[in-house]
Amino acid sequence: MDTQQVSAPPRAPSAGVVHINIRLTDGYTIISNRLSQHRGLSLLAIGLGTHIQSLPEGWRVGIKALAAIFPESEARIAAALRELEQHGFLRRTRERVGGGKLATRTESYNHPEAAARGRMRERVAAPVPEAVPAPEPEPVRVPEPEPVRVPEPEPVRVSVPDPDPDPVPAPVPGPRLVPTPAAPRKPRLPLPAPQQPTEALYAAAADLLAGLPKTAPLFLLSEEDARGLVPGVAAWLERGARPDAVRAAITDDPPVPLRHPAKLLRHRLAALLPPPLPAAVPVVPLQNCDDCDRAFRSSVPGCCRECRDARAYADEPCLIGA
Repeated sequence: MDTQQVSAPPRAPSAGVVHINIRLTDGYTIISNRLSQHRGLSLLAIGLGTHIQSLPEGWRVGIKALAAIFPESEARIAAALRELEQHGFLRRTRERVGGGKLATRTESYNHPEAAARGRMRERVAAPVPEAVPAPEPEPVRVPEPEPVRVPEPEPVRVSVPDPDPDPVPAPVPGPRLVPTPAAPRKPRLPLPAPQQPTEALYAAAADLLAGLPKTAPLFLLSEEDARGLVPGVAAWLERGARPDAVRAAITDDPPVPLRHPAKLLRHRLAALLPPPLPAAVPVVPLQNCDDCDRAFRSSVPGCCRECRDARAYADEPCLIGA
C-alpha cells in the first residue's frame, strides 16, 4: 500500500503583506496585474484605471464626473487619464451623434498589448476593394451642330478629418510668485553667565535643571543640554531670583508641540534675564573710643569726634594774661 504524503500548511511570512482572502460570489472585478503592478504608472493612475474597469458599460468617466466622486482635483484626474492613454489602458475618441453633436467614447483595455495586436491583424486582413472600370459613354449623335455649353464647375467638397480631440486642457503655467524680502532677523541673544561664578552657584543651577521634569514633564533635558544651560540659570540665581521663580519663568506656557525644549530654555534665559541687584552701600564698622570708650563708626580705630575736639582745645595756647 502506498504511503500517504502529508504536506505541511504554508507558513505565513514573518514580515511583509499577508493576504486574508475570502471567496467572493458577487460585487467583484477581475483586474490584470498588468495594471495593478505597472511600474510606469502612478498610484493615482492605477487606482483610476481599476475604478474605470469596474464600472458597467455606458457609465460616464469624464473628468468632471470623476472629480465629483473622488477628492482629487480635475487637474490630477486629467493627468492620470493621460497616463492611462499613453500606456494603452484607455482610448478616447469623438463620435458624431444626432443633432450635429459630438460625444466622447472611452474604451478601457485590461490587456493593452493583446488589444493592439488584434487591431493590427484587423487592418492587415481587411480586403482591398478592386477597381471597377467605368463603362465607356456611348457617342451622342446630334443631327445638327449646336453650340456646346460648358457646365460650371461644381465646388469640390473636401472632407477634413476631425483632429484628435484632447478633452484635457493643457495646464497653463501661472505667474511665478516671488516672495517679498523678509525683514532681517534679530541676532540671537547670548546665554548669560554669572559675574562671580562659584561652585555652589553652579551646583544649585544644575540641580534646578535636573528637577525640571518633576513640575514640567515636557522639559526633559539631556546631560549635554543641561550642562550647556547651567551658566544661564546661575546668572539668574546670582541676581537674586529664587529657584521657584526661575523654574516658573522658563517653563510657563510652552508651545504645542514642543520640539526643542533646550532651545526654548536658552531663549527664555537670555530674553527674560532680570536686572542685576543694586550695588550694596558699604557699612562703616563700629569702633570704641580710646578716651571715653564709647562706640562710634569709623573705618580706622581712634577717638570719637567729641574727644578729638577736646584734645584740640587742650593743645591750644592760653591767650588771656594772669
